[in-house]
Amino acid sequence: MKKKHGLVLSLVLAAGTLLAGCGGGADKNEEAGGEGNEDIFKVAMVTDEGGVDDKSFNQSAWEGIQEYGKANNLEKGKGIDYLQSASDADYATNLNTLARKDFDLIYGVGFQLQAAVDEIAQQQKDAHFAIVDSVVEQPNVASLTFKEHEGSYLVGVVAGLTTKTNKIGFVGGMESDLIKKFEVGFVEGVKAVNPDAKVDIQYAGSFTAADKGKAIASSMYGSGADIVYHAAGGTGNGVFSEAIDLKVEDPDRELWVIGVDKDQYEEGNGKTKDGKDFNVTLTSMVKRVDVAVKDLSEKAKAGDFPGGEIIEYGIQEDAIGIAPAPHDEHLSDEVKAKVKEFQEKILSGEIEVPTK
Repeated sequence: MKKKHGLVLSLVLAAGTLLAGCGGGADKNEEAGGEGNEDIFKVAMVTDEGGVDDKSFNQSAWEGIQEYGKANNLEKGKGIDYLQSASDADYATNLNTLARKDFDLIYGVGFQLQAAVDEIAQQQKDAHFAIVDSVVEQPNVASLTFKEHEGSYLVGVVAGLTTKTNKIGFVGGMESDLIKKFEVGFVEGVKAVNPDAKVDIQYAGSFTAADKGKAIASSMYGSGADIVYHAAGGTGNGVFSEAIDLKVEDPDRELWVIGVDKDQYEEGNGKTKDGKDFNVTLTSMVKRVDVAVKDLSEKAKAGDFPGGEIIEYGIQEDAIGIAPAPHDEHLSDEVKAKVKEFQEKILSGEIEVPTK
């Protein structure tokens, strides 16, 4: 049996925003292993199909590795790196490539890599792996999971108190146990503060289909929804695009998007036809994959790799929450107070947010 526990994190957030690595992965170059640096602890990751610049959890994971690199005087191609996956057929190949390049810790980012991490970990028993958003029961794999339902509950509270139409949307990527945690937590949060609100739930069947996200959002906003929460990776970019387009056509219309994983405030920026700036991001459910990745990398470097364990991050570990100031500007004082109240109830155990 695996040991399941939470890690108490001490977050010291750097001022400013980390830039995600640009360009493709090092899938064909030889510098990925940082040749000539055998004495350093090298860390790399394999993305899912969303890519390293998905403005979601792949990007957040890479930012965590970059932070680890900055703290240890490493840079892309020299101690830290990533490989991008164009399809699921690339997962095992990319993981194996990094293992053969002697990276000390290799992340598979996203639950879609679960089978590939399981396979390659059994083949490369001397390598250390970590899976994000799933569980792999191998002694050389650490499993990083998050209490997304807790953060989704909080943004559900925001949506339930903010909606004017009592019509709210949820757009999921691929229907799975993981994304169900987002959906269920969100609906519970809405209902806790606004039992009259209706939540329209739809899945796109993909994390990389912005066109589908845009079409679903169009249907939801067209049916009267004024807030849409997405847990859909790159598909969610289409939700933002649709909200911005509608706002351009009708600047007086009040409609919002709730972002996911990263603080997606910037994704909501737009301009009216007469050049006035606006923003449609109500808030975001922030899931600090970057913090978890950096934290585990440092522990592994220090010789404390939790192989075979499930490490769970939630509100208690300061790894789940809503977007902080100044990107809470669209929330009323009443809403902020209610979020704090419900957060405390979750922490005390008074509220146990369901996952399904």
